[in-house]
Amino acid sequence: MFYLSTLLLLLLSVATLQAQEQSPTPQATKQRIVAPQTETELKSLLHVGASSLPLVSAHRGGPNIGFPENCIATFEHTIAAGFSMLEVDPRRTVDDNFVLFHDSALPRTSNATGNLNQVTLEALQSVKLKDDRGNLTQHTIPTLDEAIAWAKGKCVLVLDTKDVSIAERLSAIEKQNAEGWVMIIAYTIASAKECYAANPDVMMEIGVTSKKKFDELDASGIPWSNVVAFVGHDSPVDTQLIAAIHDKGACCMAGTSRNLDRELLHATDQNRAQIEQQYRDLLKIGVDIIETDLPIAVMQIIQK
Repeated sequence: MFYLSTLLLLLLSVATLQAQEQSPTPQATKQRIVAPQTETELKSLLHVGASSLPLVSAHRGGPNIGFPENCIATFEHTIAAGFSMLEVDPRRTVDDNFVLFHDSALPRTSNATGNLNQVTLEALQSVKLKDDRGNLTQHTIPTLDEAIAWAKGKCVLVLDTKDVSIAERLSAIEKQNAEGWVMIIAYTIASAKECYAANPDVMMEIGVTSKKKFDELDASGIPWSNVVAFVGHDSPVDTQLIAAIHDKGACCMAGTSRNLDRELLHATDQNRAQIEQQYRDLLKIGVDIIETDLPIAVMQIIQK
């Protein structure tokens, strides 16, 4: 009976958190931020000390029950709770179009089979997406162009790499003059330098997880005003590194999807407050943006 009661409590806790993610509360919507539409507005939004901070970045757009990852309906659901950055995953079709989809293979998050890069854009238009639980929805795969157009005046869109090059992501941004609301993730300083040389108006999320990478970026010629520094998923975060980044005027992002989010998802009444405090502790040591799989719940936590 004890084990049954414990299991029931755990299931209730998970259901409660998922309900919070599904239904934004008034508390989650109290932060009112005007979405940037110019490069100057974007840099002002993401500058250390900005009144907009702290922020949440929704990993894969913030999927939940009924809301698949990398899906515009999911983006709408996330930003209904409050202003958010949305990290998304562009991929290439066989006919060299770009869509949003995380995996190289289609089955995990859709009702299709095979690899995405072997399918035409036209064929993908009839594919339906699955949510995190594997439930089939009526939502479809958006193109990168559709996502960029949708995001204007609503959020900051952050483009991950996958199999789409720096030049190709820049081209998609430039086609819609979207430098004011779309960023690029650069995993190496070489990639960041390529991006900056091609278009110095585009902001980047760049991994700065050590003093060595900090020094390399500082010597690269890329202005820190173009940078959101991703300081890693590991805890504790290097406070001296964060301070050095702040001294340059850039803000810092830390990821919780690999650790703290999992603890929060399975929190009980006994440990929930302690886990929530760990998110707030990240802010206390200087983290400005939290990239999370649970954006709505984390918005509520950091705004308390």
